[in-house]
Amino acid sequence: MTQKYLDELTYEIIGSAIEVHKIMGRGLLESVYHQCLKEELTHRKINFSSEMKVPVLYKGKELETDFRCDLFVENAIIVELKAVFEFHPMFEAKLLNYMKLLKSPKGILINFNCFNIFKEGQKTFVNEYFKNLPKE
Repeated sequence: MTQKYLDELTYEIIGSAIEVHKIMGRGLLESVYHQCLKEELTHRKINFSSEMKVPVLYKGKELETDFRCDLFVENAIIVELKAVFEFHPMFEAKLLNYMKLLKSPKGILINFNCFNIFKEGQKTFVNEYFKNLPKE
């Protein structure tokens, strides 16, 4: 796995979200966009897990929690979906925590309730796992 590979995968994921947004528009429930994005990723032959449980370990013991990430793409990128008026700092905090818990190098927050996914409806995050990957 390389930074370049993850950047190309990010481009495909955001492109998939743009395609869903172009067809469905804004103003629907997050669950509808989730189903549509799953269809688009499948169409593009991109592997993912949906509603994957995020394990929480405390002192070596897995705790009983119900954390679930919306999509875990290619076992590398966490995608959290929203259909809200604006991003809330809590959404970013949740995504960053999921990235840490799953040791995921990259995360994408996508909000479908916007006019333009690329300009205002997505935020991409990287962490130390990404920075430690080879560039190519």
